[in-house]
Amino acid sequence: MEVTVIASGSAGNCLLIRENGSALLVDVGLSARRIDSALAGCGLTVAQLSGILLTHEHGDHARGLKVIASKHPVPVFATPLTADSLKRSGLQASWNLFSSGAVFAVSDFEVRAFSVPHDAADPVGFVVRGNGRSFAILTDLGYATRQIIEAVRGVNALLIETNHDEVLLQQDTKRPWSVKQRILSRHGHLSNAAAATLVAEVATEALQHVVLGHLSRDCNSAEHATSAVEQKLRPGCCARIHCAPADGESVLTLSI
Repeated sequence: MEVTVIASGSAGNCLLIRENGSALLVDVGLSARRIDSALAGCGLTVAQLSGILLTHEHGDHARGLKVIASKHPVPVFATPLTADSLKRSGLQASWNLFSSGAVFAVSDFEVRAFSVPHDAADPVGFVVRGNGRSFAILTDLGYATRQIIEAVRGVNALLIETNHDEVLLQQDTKRPWSVKQRILSRHGHLSNAAAATLVAEVATEALQHVVLGHLSRDCNSAEHATSAVEQKLRPGCCARIHCAPADGESVLTLSI
C-alpha cells in the first residue's frame, strides 16, 4: 500500500491511497485544478480513481468536489447526513452512502468508517485495508472516544490531527476567545498533547508511520507537534514520525 498525503491543514485536506492498481482519494479539500495537478504528479487522473471518501462536509475537506463530480462519474462515499449537507449547496455526485460503523469494499480496499466528535453533520474517520496492510485517517476531532481507540489500534500507519499547542493557542492574539473555545471543545480539534496520548495508546509493534496533520499555522509548529508525540511513545516503538504538507504544493509519500 502506498499513501500520498497531498495536503493536510485548514487550507485543505486531500490524500491518495494506492494498492495493486486501485486508487482512492480521501477528502478533496483543495481546488479541482490543484488536485488534478497533484494526481498528475503521481501518474494518475481523476478518471482512474476507484472512489472518493469524505470524512465530512467542511470546505477544507470537500472544496474541490463540485467541480470534480461535474466532470467525472467517480463514486463518492459519504454518510447520508454529509451528503445531504453538500446536496443543499446544489452539489450533484455519484453518491455511495454508508452508515457510521460500516465496513465496505471499494475496489481492492476494505474501508471501515467510525464516528468522530467534531462540529459537522456526521463526521467520520477511516481505516483502509489492502493486501494485508492498514492505514487510519483520524483528523478533525475534539477528543478520542473508546470506539476510535479500538478502531485504529494495531494499524500499520496513522494520519492523526495535531492541530495546536495549547499554550500557543491561548497566547494567540488573532483568534477571539469564542474561536479558541470552539477549537478546545470536545467537538473541536486535537491538541498536540491529546494526539500524543492517543498515539501512545494505540501504537503496537505493527505501527510503522505516524503522520501529523492539520497543524495550525499560527498556534503550532512541526517541532512542537513532533516533540510532543515522540515524548509519549513507548521505548522501543520504531514508528517514524512525519509532518504532513499543508499547502498541496509538495507531497509526502509513504510505502506501508
